[in-house]
Amino acid sequence: RREVGKLMLTDVDPEFIERVKGRKLIHNILVNPLAVRVDGIYALDVLEHIPIEHEHDFVRNCSASLNPRGVCIIGTPSLESQVYASEISKQGHVNCYSGDRLRSDCLKHWRHVFMFGMSDEVVHTGFLPMSHYLFALCVR
Repeated sequence: RREVGKLMLTDVDPEFIERVKGRKLIHNILVNPLAVRVDGIYALDVLEHIPIEHEHDFVRNCSASLNPRGVCIIGTPSLESQVYASEISKQGHVNCYSGDRLRSDCLKHWRHVFMFGMSDEVVHTGFLPMSHYLFALCVR
């Protein structure tokens, strides 16, 4: 928040949305892009909660919400990490991605997609199937 001039927060949690309704613009990114174009979108721990039938709506509308030189960072637990996830975590993770699938889906909407993996606290460009968490840095 200290690094940007203007910050917009979004969430899918109905309780969170209810708490901020009076203070923030409410928008469903699955339905359409943002009304204003932004320079960056930072979507960590979002995609795995979106049902597969809406995943392309999310990615497409994020892309369409960006300025021409905008950047989108999408982060999600890897599909491969789910064998180690708790049962409670698995219930909410309805759509986990492999690195190849995340890259492929993002390349439908952005010209360049740089993939990173994370194991423990180490971010790397190594072998994505061994990553517990994936980052896609998407640029036009």
